[in-house]
Amino acid sequence: MNWTSLESADQINNIKQQQGYSIIFKHSTRCSISMMVKKRFELDWNKLPENLTLYFLDLIKYRELSNQVAQDFYVHHESPQLLLIKDGECVLDLSHGEVSVEEAMSVLEA
Repeated sequence: MNWTSLESADQINNIKQQQGYSIIFKHSTRCSISMMVKKRFELDWNKLPENLTLYFLDLIKYRELSNQVAQDFYVHHESPQLLLIKDGECVLDLSHGEVSVEEAMSVLEA
C-alpha cells in the first residue's frame, strides 16, 4: 500500500463526496511519538483492504488543511491521528497510542 499525500482543500472535498471507506492519517513530522505510531501502522497496513485509500497529511506543512479536516469531519485536532471516513463522514477517530490497523479493521469488518 502507499500513502496519497493530502495537500489541497479540493482533496478534502473529494473525500467528503466519496462512497465507501478511506483513511486520513494526520502526522507531525516533528514529533517522535507520531513517527513511532506511523511506523507501527505501516507495519500492519497489509491487513487493510487493498482498495482503501490512505491519505497522509503532514500537519506541519499543511496546518490549514489539518484545521479544515478537524472542522469538516467534526473532530478535535490531534497528532498523530487516524480518521476512518465512510461515505464522507468520520466513523472512527483515533489518536496517539490508539492508532492501529486492528482498530480500523474492527470497524471495517463490522
